[in-house]
Amino acid sequence: MAKHKKHTNLERRDNDNFAPNEIAILGTNCGVISDLVHKVSQKLSNYKLAYFDASHAKDVERNRLSEFTFHHEGNLQITTSGNVNKFEQRLQFAQYDYVFINGNHYQGAKQILILDEVKEASVLKRLSQLDNIQFIIKLNSETEIFDFLVEKYPNIKNKICYSIDEVDAISKHINNLIQEKIAPIKGLVLVGGESTRMGKDKSELNYFGKPQKEYAKELLEYNNFETYYSVKKESGNSEEISDKFLNLGPFGGICSAFQKDPNSAWLVLATDVPFVNDEVIRQLLKHRNPSKVATAIKGKSKEFVEPLITIYEPKAYSILLQYLAQGYSCPRKMLINSDVETVEIDDEFIRNINTPEEFKAAKEQINS
Repeated sequence: MAKHKKHTNLERRDNDNFAPNEIAILGTNCGVISDLVHKVSQKLSNYKLAYFDASHAKDVERNRLSEFTFHHEGNLQITTSGNVNKFEQRLQFAQYDYVFINGNHYQGAKQILILDEVKEASVLKRLSQLDNIQFIIKLNSETEIFDFLVEKYPNIKNKICYSIDEVDAISKHINNLIQEKIAPIKGLVLVGGESTRMGKDKSELNYFGKPQKEYAKELLEYNNFETYYSVKKESGNSEEISDKFLNLGPFGGICSAFQKDPNSAWLVLATDVPFVNDEVIRQLLKHRNPSKVATAIKGKSKEFVEPLITIYEPKAYSILLQYLAQGYSCPRKMLINSDVETVEIDDEFIRNINTPEEFKAAKEQINS
């Protein structure tokens, strides 16, 4: 008898304890940790970084009013109260490339151990938390690795060791850790239904001797992307992702792709832009910025980006769902109001073909 399941078994985004990508720093006093984090963050300013710490105030009155203070240059200060909850924190940190954690207070999935003889007892108390040390930092070059660390983790002597002053080297190492977690890209070709203006399914139009959906799929596969068709209804075809978010058009197709694989970025391509070629795809890939929500194509004379010639990063998924919760199902609206990398190209490459007359003219231009 099959085991009863109460909940759908959904694919989940890879998360550490509190964030998609985190590292705890521990072994010395909190001031040294905070200072190191801020120095490293200046070196890695091209990423979106956060620091997760505990308040050191002795008495804190529970704040019943959440205060949001915005500065006109874009800074936001939030004062609120609440409990640490891994699900809430994962939502809060979903948009960050890397989260530093004060390991004196909270356990991180990966660790940086700072050797400080004064804090040896503190390290011993947290010995079980040191199960994934990435590297070691010494406050004093003469400090030896504590005996109890070697006894518990014999391989610790093989870990890379830096001096606290080697900020450049430490930053480079952390940069490599961030790069390791950059999401792979998969392709998604949007296959729609019958177009009102065209009078037929635009994905089946023949510009290059085959249905345009096949041409678009091959274009993405040529760049070594595992590529799927986004379709409305389930057919059992392993090359298709059917809509799980119904009646939402391309927005639903993109969210359905993320539901299938929330740990990949998705390069979304429509089938009504036949002048998109390998050069356009390569431009998009060349300028991809995984620290942004998405990397999108924009025509030079256009006001807004093209949401259906765009690389959506995993961090876009939760934002799309937040827009859906507000009653919006327009991917362009999300992109316009989010931190997006824009790639400008000539308008001709992204011209939409929507009517039989436009199709005829486009095919003649392509054949010539």
